[in-house]
Amino acid sequence: DGAGSIRIPAALCGVFGFKPSLGRVPYWPNPDLWAARSHNGPLSRTVRDAALMLNAIAGPDPRDPVSLDGPIPDYLAACSESPSRPWRVAWSVDFGYAPVEQEVRQLTRAAALRFSELGCVVEDATPGWENPAGWASLLWDYQTYIRNADRLAQKPEWFEPSMLEQMDRGGRATAAQVGQAILARTTFYEQARRFIEPYDLLLTPVMPLGAWSVSEPPATIDGRATPTLFDRLPFTFPWNLTGWPAASVPCGFTSEGLPIALQIVGKWRDDLTVLRAAAAFETLQPWAARRPPV
Repeated sequence: DGAGSIRIPAALCGVFGFKPSLGRVPYWPNPDLWAARSHNGPLSRTVRDAALMLNAIAGPDPRDPVSLDGPIPDYLAACSESPSRPWRVAWSVDFGYAPVEQEVRQLTRAAALRFSELGCVVEDATPGWENPAGWASLLWDYQTYIRNADRLAQKPEWFEPSMLEQMDRGGRATAAQVGQAILARTTFYEQARRFIEPYDLLLTPVMPLGAWSVSEPPATIDGRATPTLFDRLPFTFPWNLTGWPAASVPCGFTSEGLPIALQIVGKWRDDLTVLRAAAAFETLQPWAARRPPV
C-alpha cells in the first residue's frame, strides 16, 4: 500500500483491508528503503481474519531499517476488547476540498454516525490543510520514474498508459521541485498530527466514487475535473505520507450495486484502536456474508 493499494481494492471489492503503521510489517525486498511510504498488510473477508494474519506477519526484520521492534501484541484478541473510555471520533466527508459523489457522501456519513451506537462521540471536522495532491503526486511520479527508467528503456511494452504518464511527469521534475515536495511532506505531517491530536480516530470515505472501468479512469468526480491519479484517491495517500494505520470497512452499495467503504484512520502507531473500531463496526453492520448476484 504505497498510496492506497490495500484499502482501494478492499473498498472497490467489498472486503476488509488494513494498512498497518509504517514498519509494523517489514517490507523486503524494497528498492527504496528511505521513501518510507509503502506498507504491507492484509486484505480479508473479516476484520478478525486480518488480525490473525497480522499476528503472523508483524515484527522486526534487520533488512528493513524502519521495521518496528518491541513486543508484538495479540491483534486478534484486541478485536474483542472494548475501549476503556468513549472514543472521540472526527468525521470528514471531503477534507474541505475533495470531490465526492453524492451517494458516497450519504453512505459514508450514515456509516460514520453509527459509531455513536458504539458509545463514540462523532464530530464533523475539517482539517484545514491545503490539498497535498500536487506535491505528493510529484514525489510519486518522480520515484516511479527513478525506479523504472532502465526497465522502460528495455521493455516499453510492459507499461500501461497511466504509468507512462506518471513516468513522463516524474522524468521532467526538477531537483528543486522534488526537494520542495520532501519538505512539504514534513509540514503536512505536523498539520495532520495537530489535527488528529484531540481525537482517537478519523473517519472518511475510502474512495470518492465506486469502481470505474480499467480502461477509462473518471475525468470528473461530482462535476469536478480529476486529471491525475491522486485527484481520484484524495483520502488514502495522505496516510502513507504520515505512516499511520488506516483500514477500509465496507459500508454499503451505490444504486448501481458497487461497493462503498468507510476509512478508519488511527494515530501514530495506534493499530490496535483501528482494529478494535473496525471489528466493532463489523458487529454493527456485517458484510462478509454478502455475495454479488452473479
